[in-house]
Amino acid sequence: MKSAVVADLRNNFAGISRWSEAGEELEITKRGRKFARPVPASLPVGGSIAKWPDLSAWRRRVFPKGSGPAPAEEIVSYERGES
Repeated sequence: MKSAVVADLRNNFAGISRWSEAGEELEITKRGRKFARPVPASLPVGGSIAKWPDLSAWRRRVFPKGSGPAPAEEIVSYERGES
């Protein structure tokens, strides 16, 4: 694990960010104490990428005739008395 101080981040962020991009674990210290341990964005926190449910299938099941009788802008125009 590589270590950097807060001043290093301020003065050499490009170099330190390359460590993270390479998959290296980092430890950031502030006045000699551990401050943070950033992880690369490509590695999910839980160890696996979350799978989202198929919302289009749910929408078709809950609203079998579509989202409504008319587009929202037509309903708003009607409520305003514009049509």
